[in-house]
Amino acid sequence: MNTSAQRPSQPEPPSPGDQAGAEGPTRRQMLPVFGAAALAGVVPALGSAAPASAAPAAATPAAAADRGPRAVYVGGYAGGPGAPAGLAVFRMDGGGRLTPVQKVPGVPNPSWLAVHPRLPVLYAVCEVSTWNGQQGGGVVSYAVDTATGELTRTGDQPVPGVPAHGALDERGEHLVVANYGGGTFAVVPLRADGTPAPVSDTVTATGTGPDPQRQAGPHPHQVVFDPAYGYVFGADLGTDRVWAWQLDGGAGKLTPNPLPFLQVASGSGARHLAFHPTGRFVYVVNELTSSVTAFSYDAGRGTFRWLQTVSTLPRGFTGESYCAEVAVRPDGGTLYVSNRGHDSIARFAVAADGRLDLCDTTPTGGAWPRHFALAPGGDVLLVANQNSDDVVAFRVGRSGALRRTGASAAAPSPACVAFGGVLP
Repeated sequence: MNTSAQRPSQPEPPSPGDQAGAEGPTRRQMLPVFGAAALAGVVPALGSAAPASAAPAAATPAAAADRGPRAVYVGGYAGGPGAPAGLAVFRMDGGGRLTPVQKVPGVPNPSWLAVHPRLPVLYAVCEVSTWNGQQGGGVVSYAVDTATGELTRTGDQPVPGVPAHGALDERGEHLVVANYGGGTFAVVPLRADGTPAPVSDTVTATGTGPDPQRQAGPHPHQVVFDPAYGYVFGADLGTDRVWAWQLDGGAGKLTPNPLPFLQVASGSGARHLAFHPTGRFVYVVNELTSSVTAFSYDAGRGTFRWLQTVSTLPRGFTGESYCAEVAVRPDGGTLYVSNRGHDSIARFAVAADGRLDLCDTTPTGGAWPRHFALAPGGDVLLVANQNSDDVVAFRVGRSGALRRTGASAAAPSPACVAFGGVLP
């Protein structure tokens, strides 16, 4: 989460709104799911994990190389009064080259973007503490021109707290939002045309972590559905937990899982998570310890079992660095994590048992890689370098290795990259 107009060279400090709602009532009694993760040390990097000679096969074969052209959307920390537009549309060719198409004004800090699974609609989650004169952030919907990728604003709704992330259910009927400031998760119903309706449910997280600056209260940083859309999970940096629910689509409510959260290692700062395409494994990136934890996943119960924790940094690195994004390649054989400070993408081979082996780290060609995204075909990776105001393209080789294409695009304080549809 970004909390000031100045770009951070270290972990972002808590914003004035971060504690809002921290003492609010919880919807359930909290109890730990697994204590093993809290006892696990971070495995040294480079060659420390189990061999990855037999990567697990994905549920479906990897898509063929995605040659485009395709719409790409970039959101970031801009768009306020007197600031550059914070949301932009690009056209990406098969080599990853980005051509500007549209700058979208009037949307402040669109730091997370989500594409509707069925409709030509894009959502921007706006990381602000005031929306239309009221306390809280906002969600904005845009109709997408399928011929050009251009956006037209169609609606918006306030959400409680300061939002950092949002995820859509399988049919695109609800957007679930994680509010870093205020410590809540909110459900936003979506109308038949994709426009957002008023919030139908708000769940307040509770707890603290050992870091007095970053973990004085809950700080939800991400929400994600499992591959089967049976469960929804919320990564909470402030409490070192991953919360678990099922979404009651009819009521627009989050119903608690019998095991309501996963406890990761104390002080690690769970930021984001990614599922393996097979649905058998899940990976939690820990911002405060620059590590990633591998778990096996029980899709029937919505529970995790600890496998391994490994550093995302090369052996011998002693500077400050903090993880941000995590993603698994569509073929399931490679996992990537971005390192802010080291300014790299860590590449891990995924073994048949879900464990990770750090292969290498690739410089991102910029500063503070807050986010990256893989093209649907898995052959192009775009990195949003927040502090150098650019998006840099990489070609993904057969082994998952990254190679700079030479293509990049200017974008003010980019925080999120989202791939849209194929363009004519």
